[in-house]
Amino acid sequence: MREQATPLLELDLLRTLVAIAETGNFSAAASQVHRTPSAISMQVKKLEELVRRPLFIRDSRSVKMTEDGEVLLAHARRVLALNREVVSLFETPALSGTVRLGAPDNLVERALPALMRRFSETYCCIAIDVVIDSAANLEKSVRSGDLDLALIIRDPVTPLPEGFEIVFREPLVWAGARHGVAYEQDQVPISVWHENCSWRRAGVKALEAAGRDYRIAFKSAHIAGQRAAIKTDLAIAPFPESSCIDGIVALGPKEGLPVLTDYEVALIARPSAPEIVMAALEYIKVNLSEKIVV
Repeated sequence: MREQATPLLELDLLRTLVAIAETGNFSAAASQVHRTPSAISMQVKKLEELVRRPLFIRDSRSVKMTEDGEVLLAHARRVLALNREVVSLFETPALSGTVRLGAPDNLVERALPALMRRFSETYCCIAIDVVIDSAANLEKSVRSGDLDLALIIRDPVTPLPEGFEIVFREPLVWAGARHGVAYEQDQVPISVWHENCSWRRAGVKALEAAGRDYRIAFKSAHIAGQRAAIKTDLAIAPFPESSCIDGIVALGPKEGLPVLTDYEVALIARPSAPEIVMAALEYIKVNLSEKIVV
């Protein structure tokens, strides 16, 4: 009896698997790989038929990987990386080198890792080294030439400094624990960072304008610390709307809290930046807002 041939897993199917794992749902994955959601569903069905195992647990809002899906995901990433490596052996890279990028930690938490991974797929010979710091320090580092690029959080009402280019804007909201009660206190506890933080300024200004008493109950320079304070209902905090996930919800006038302003993310490059830096700048400009929203 003739032995059945081992099925071949197409790279497009593996790429879709990785996209679903990164985005958490079929619609967002479809946008990432430039296919329709129905095409994504068909690819998943084909992949599950090839491996003869269910790869996802589906519900109405998201998908989670089964244990078999997690195993295949690890191998899929290796196969795709090996494919890029093989192709690069036969290509003369147009651009190569290292770009030094500065960023705030909230972007690193939500958007930057996936964005950098996709950048490396497009520019296989450009490495990106990342530094996390405050907006003031990042700007100084770019002006001095210690960094090539920086993403900087800023207040839209302040004049735009020379060399800054706005790449993203979204509302700030009051973030609180789901079913939390911290906002009900007469002296509302808030979680913020230093006085130069644009989110802190927006929150404090709004509370004072509304005549709402407050106290600074928690201070952290990192969004992970802010999340901990919010999720344990120690405090509420001025937060990006897109960061209200995983047990954190947006609060507002319904809860007796004032509306907050927007915040912006600006991009700045060092003077006379080389071509590889400008390639990274253009890529971030085009793709950053998509990754944050996802």
